This record gives sequence, structure tokens and C-alpha cells, in this order.
Amino acid sequence: MNAFSGSASSRRRFLRYLGASPLLAYSSTLFCADEAPELANAAQALNVFDLEAMARRTLPPAHFAYLATGVESDATLRANREGFTKFHIRARRLMDTSKLDLRVRLFGTEWPTPIALSPVSSLRAFHPEGDIAVARAARARNHLEVMSTLSTASVEDLMEARGAPVWFQLYPTSDASVARALVKRAEKAGCPVVALTVDNPTSAGRETLARGRLLDKRDCTGCHAPTPGASFLRKPMFDGLDYTRLRSSLTDQITWDFVRRLQDMTSMKVVLKGIVTAEDAAIALENRVDGLIVSNHGGRGEESGRSTIESLPEVVAVAGGKIPVLIDSGFRRGTDIFKALALGADAVCVGRPYAWGLAAFGQPGVERALQILTTELEICMRSMGAPSLAAMREGYVQRA
Repeated sequence: MNAFSGSASSRRRFLRYLGASPLLAYSSTLFCADEAPELANAAQALNVFDLEAMARRTLPPAHFAYLATGVESDATLRANREGFTKFHIRARRLMDTSKLDLRVRLFGTEWPTPIALSPVSSLRAFHPEGDIAVARAARARNHLEVMSTLSTASVEDLMEARGAPVWFQLYPTSDASVARALVKRAEKAGCPVVALTVDNPTSAGRETLARGRLLDKRDCTGCHAPTPGASFLRKPMFDGLDYTRLRSSLTDQITWDFVRRLQDMTSMKVVLKGIVTAEDAAIALENRVDGLIVSNHGGRGEESGRSTIESLPEVVAVAGGKIPVLIDSGFRRGTDIFKALALGADAVCVGRPYAWGLAAFGQPGVERALQILTTELEICMRSMGAPSLAAMREGYVQRA
């Protein structure tokens, strides 16, 4: 069965399940997936939630559930959206915003926008062109891209499609020798930064994903064979490695000692993805980490009930401008991005919005998601009287 066909009845059952859950409370405001207007092309999407609705229409239940899931009751997933309501923007008047400056410099490279693409695993589950389509979209709009360890394209092919270096996100795996091989391959390919994920030691507790799988009646053994290491078969970064002994790409045994060993094994800048407290930010500085990404894995890695936007100020305060601080998880609007930048983030990473665009329309959908978010950020900067990222730091956001 085609991976993108799925049963219409099972999809409707899954949509009814989502509709009865709190997951949709912070999605599209007027329409549920069955009622939202069907779009003929990516250009018709007014916001990223339109792309989400089209992704729901397009994907089989298990694949959309993989994107939608949080942990257990999805409290952290919801908190990531609710958190933005706890900060207000203080609009300034009579400021010249006829020319906006969105440029940001990260590790010596200047980007025209502070919006970056977070790593998303298994992108070919959402569209046949997967990671390559995303890389081409990032190239077309010139955004920083962070590739996943579990990419469905090799780092070499992805770099060619992107036309520029990408950052490499590292899952440490349950085998240190495999982690070393992944790092060495990314470094050889020209990745300037390795982003070590520290916020997702287990994939347990993802109930929305489990429900989606139950509703999916396709024969999925072609991609998910029940054999040792089968989950790595379609992940080119593991080609040539002995992955049959791997229990998982994740591990709950990672400590600060691994961070130090990672620094010793590579010349790439080492960024920690998943720091959400002042205490851990301070330890990161003590260990000479090069940068931080404030993240809770989009609500997929923990059930803390705390949003990343609420975590950001204490991490920024400890970093003190010594190292760059990025953030992800829950960003859906230009106002969300504005708030994070005003609170001190150097850049904002988005994941689900561009994956929705990919599922709905392939590369044009990814480009449309990035265009929407960039345009919304520009509108917010103009309406709030902030002509540049530097200007945003001057008291534009307050706690509600």
C-alpha cells in the first residue's frame, strides 16, 4: 500500500480523536481538520495552521500522529503554546520601521533571518522527497538548517541539496562507537556545528502516536520490519555501521562526561540542545560549551508542563552573551518568534510547521511555511516599532 494513501475511515477516526483532545486548542482557530478549506496549492495557506490541516488530510494516521504526539497527556505540548500568552509585547510608536534588519551572526556566519529549521526525523514519512525537499527549500530562502541523525538523506546529499553547510544534530545512541562514527562523518562532510540532543532520553509515553498506530490499518512491515536494527535501515547516516546491536538512537546514560568526550573528538562547535534551566546553563559554561538551544523536544521528550519560552530568560541570563542561545518548541506565529528574540534568543528554530508544509505540498509547502513565519515576524516588527533584532532587546516584552 502506498505510504501516503491510508484509509479514509481510519484517518477520520483519528481526526475525531484529535478533535476530542486538547491538542487542537492551540491550532487553527476556526476550523477542525474536516472543516478547514482544502488548499489547491501552498500559496493559498494563510498561516502555518492551514498547512497543518492539509497535512492531516494527506498523511496516514500513524504518520500524522508521529508529528502530533507529545508525552502522556500532552501537557508540555500544550504548555509550549500557552507559554506565549504569559508574555506581552510593549509596542513602541513613532519608530522608523521602513527598513528592517533581521540579520543574525552565528559562529561567524551571517544569516538574513533568525528563523532556522530544527532537525526532524524520518521526513520521507511525510513526503517522498523528504529531507532533500527541505534542504532545497532552506536553500531557496537561505535559512540555517539543522539536520537530524535520523535523516532520510545522507549528510553529503543533504549538503549538496542545501548548497551550504548544515548543522548536525546528534543522538548519542546506545553505542559510543556509533556516535563517534556519526560525528566524524558529519565533520568530514563540512558541518561546522554538532548539536547534541540532551532533552530526549526516551521515546516512551507517546500516547497520541500509539493511538494513531492503532488506527492505521496499512501493512507497515516494509518500513518497520521487526528485526534487530531495522529502524536504521532507511537512515543513510548509519550506512556502513554495525547498528544491529543498537537498542535505540536514544540513551538515558548520557552525562556531562559524554559532553567532554564529544568536545575532544571533534573540531566542530558543540551546542547542547535541550537546556532549560539556569543550573544546567551554568554547568555548560563551565564545560566550555559553544552554544545552547533551549528545547523540550517540542513537548515530545518530557511531561514537565513547562514551556521553553518560560525557560528562556533564566538561560539567557546565565549565558550573558558569552555564547549564542537559540530556542525551539511550539513556535507557530511571528509574534511567538518576536517574543523569544526580545527575551534574548539569538535565533528561533521551527520543526512541525515546515514538516506540515512538506506533507501538504512538498518543497513549495516548506518554502511557504518559512515565508509565512518570516512575513509575520516582519509585520510584528513594524507594528511594534522594532526595526532590528538589536532594538527588540530594549524592553519590548514584559511578563503578563
